[in-house]
Amino acid sequence: MSTVAVNGLVAAPAADLWRLLTELPRRFPADGSVEVLTPGEFGPGTAWRETRTRPDGSELAEEFVVLAAEPPRLLVLGSPGDGVDYRITWALRDVRRRRRRYAAVRVTVRALPAAPSGRAVALLLGGLAVRAAEKVLRQDIAALAAAVDHPAEAA
Repeated sequence: MSTVAVNGLVAAPAADLWRLLTELPRRFPADGSVEVLTPGEFGPGTAWRETRTRPDGSELAEEFVVLAAEPPRLLVLGSPGDGVDYRITWALRDVRRRRRRYAAVRVTVRALPAAPSGRAVALLLGGLAVRAAEKVLRQDIAALAAAVDHPAEAA
């Protein structure tokens, strides 16, 4: 089992970040598309397919399902992978710094082997996968901050 966590600070209240994380299909980042797979209100059981553009120009499609939602502070997502299931946790909390309101953001990804092949892949690519995941999580926090600064561009 591998865990990667990244922290960030975004110049916006946690409630604003919550909206950006949970308004489907306008979910950030704006470099891809979101297809909602379940009808109804956002909450546990909500599922969607998110397609993102990789740095090499190819596309990556991932499916997510909400496992837990405690607005505006905690969002837990599940995403099935190839031999590995992922659990992504977004923890948000309001903080004040120099009389300004910010949201402290912590994104944690846990890789849970779902098949023997998942354990083998984790052993072979562990360090490389951790660095790649950290980079993606930092980009996601930066995209979230940019979407707060420029909401029209995130839509």
